[in-house]
Amino acid sequence: MTIFPSLHGTVEVPRISITERLFQGLAPRVDEVAMIDGPTGREVTAGALIEGIKRLAGGLTERGILPGGTVALLAPNIPEYTVVFHGVAFGGGTVTTLNPTYTAPEIQHQLEDAGATVLVTIPMFEEVARAGMKGTAVRDLVVIGGGGEGSLSLDDVMGAPLEAQAPVDLDEHIVVLPYSSGTTGQPKGVMLTHANLVANLTQSGAVAGVGPNDTAVAFLPFFHIYGMTVLMNLFLAQQARLVTMPRFDLELFLKLIETHRATRLYIVPPVALALAKHPMVDQFDLSSVEEIFSGAAPLGPETEAAVGDRFGARSVQGYGMTEMSPISHMTIGGNVRHGSSGQAVPSTECRIVDPVTMRNLGPNEEGELWVRGPQVMKGYLNNPEATAESLVEGGWLRTGDLAVIDEDGFMSIRDRLKELIKFKGFQVAPAEVEAALIAHPGVVDAAVIGRPDEEAGEVPVAFVVRAPGSEVSEGELRAHCEGCLAHYKHPVEYRFVESVPKSASGKILRRELRDQMAGKT
Repeated sequence: MTIFPSLHGTVEVPRISITERLFQGLAPRVDEVAMIDGPTGREVTAGALIEGIKRLAGGLTERGILPGGTVALLAPNIPEYTVVFHGVAFGGGTVTTLNPTYTAPEIQHQLEDAGATVLVTIPMFEEVARAGMKGTAVRDLVVIGGGGEGSLSLDDVMGAPLEAQAPVDLDEHIVVLPYSSGTTGQPKGVMLTHANLVANLTQSGAVAGVGPNDTAVAFLPFFHIYGMTVLMNLFLAQQARLVTMPRFDLELFLKLIETHRATRLYIVPPVALALAKHPMVDQFDLSSVEEIFSGAAPLGPETEAAVGDRFGARSVQGYGMTEMSPISHMTIGGNVRHGSSGQAVPSTECRIVDPVTMRNLGPNEEGELWVRGPQVMKGYLNNPEATAESLVEGGWLRTGDLAVIDEDGFMSIRDRLKELIKFKGFQVAPAEVEAALIAHPGVVDAAVIGRPDEEAGEVPVAFVVRAPGSEVSEGELRAHCEGCLAHYKHPVEYRFVESVPKSASGKILRRELRDQMAGKT
């Protein structure tokens, strides 16, 4: 068996809860500003965060919700998100984080599946929260800032401070239940323990270089594991500062970078495209930015390099999954290889496995990426079948991603295993075709899916978003692809669209594109 170990050794994971780890980064700076609400400029000190977390843990304990209860959190990125998340964790409960764009039926499914008894939200989402609560076990609706009749405010549930972490089994207690969209079926609750989260903070913190002099503008949603771990938890635990954004807006993002002299940008591919190509970027002083880190989906090497060149900053990628808390790979020590997700973080092992024969492959061979380490989830809630499919013998997690690892340990994602287009026996990776199309100056975004074809099996179809003012034609794009893609990878059809549907984490929603294609007459 060929195992690719981390070239950065191992780390010793402290035996503490995720909130105790957070407090290690807050306690030395109680009078310093740790979080800023971007739109309003409201500042919250590290000491105020600690106090709020302890008082909420105490209040929920007094009400009999903690320890042991599950609290659902439906909110955008605001400083209070951290207070609620860690107040529940410190009191020995479980947080299930909800996507603020969810409809009432989607909210209801997650509340039922997670067994939540309390739902925390904001006034803007109160109506849909009430609708989603119906028929579930949720008995209390808490509205940050106060809500309508029958609801509680966050102040109402504050109590005497809980001064010590409620006893929990670090390896078994599920501290957070984010839901992974997956490629098929209903979203699944990913069971992450205190040990998982602390391990991933330790692994990434050992090599990321984040410290007290760093500031980030946090638009990546805290409900998603990328924003939750890398920004909310890692940044605060490393004594860095966060400026929150409730939703992404390019102009506000650039303004906040300039105003707060942000040093690191954590983004997803759609934002990387905007930063690389949008003329608005030139209107702001962004000279404080030292590193731009893209994750959640593969980013083409041309775009990765272009955004770094435009900012005069280091531009890198990382890789992870909700099921890995989430980080398994990142660019380490400034050793940049554009298009690569970097190297395995400490205490992480990898395999590349042929998905058909299950044969282990070696360096520079393409197969499914398998990962093992202390950050790997406990399993999927209420879904032993899905758990057994993903977690296999020896503690290996099958990622479902096709990848290559070279002799220097650099890993490059080719595509999702289930999204490969099978053309006359050839395998076409949509991400590769998309990266080639986006490299054209007349294109700002693209998505590629397979269309059933009687002769070929499947053929690639491209959905293309033109750049502002661009009139790029199908003929021009065909000529462009001639110079950078093998012929069997060329789209057989181009559809020019206003936007590509994407999830909050930047992943292309290919199912929506397939629905669009199926509905064409």
